[in-house]
Amino acid sequence: MLAAGLSFSQSGDPSQTNGASQNSSAQTGSHHKNKKKSRSAGREIGSGAGDLGKGAAGGAGNVAGGVAKGAGDVVTLHPIDGAVAVGTGAGKGAKDVGEGAAKGTGKIVKGIGKGIKHIF
Repeated sequence: MLAAGLSFSQSGDPSQTNGASQNSSAQTGSHHKNKKKSRSAGREIGSGAGDLGKGAAGGAGNVAGGVAKGAGDVVTLHPIDGAVAVGTGAGKGAKDVGEGAAKGTGKIVKGIGKGIKHIF
């Protein structure tokens, strides 16, 4: 009877031991899922260069669209509408170029900072 009591106390409740090990693994698993992986320095710089290119392309497209509409308005004898269209296209183009340059430069500087940090 004494031996049976000792074996029972050593085995304990199986649901408690499994629950504790499952709980700790569940906590570490959720911890790894919540951690966001950051970009490498090279990828950050490449993304910044891409943003610069997108801004320049978008700006050029808006300027070209404004010039085309303006030329069409001038040909159809609407010079005021033509000037407005050219001005609007230039304004939208400048906005796109400025926005792309700001975002791209920021990402490039961030990537350079990561690269320097990695060296030291």
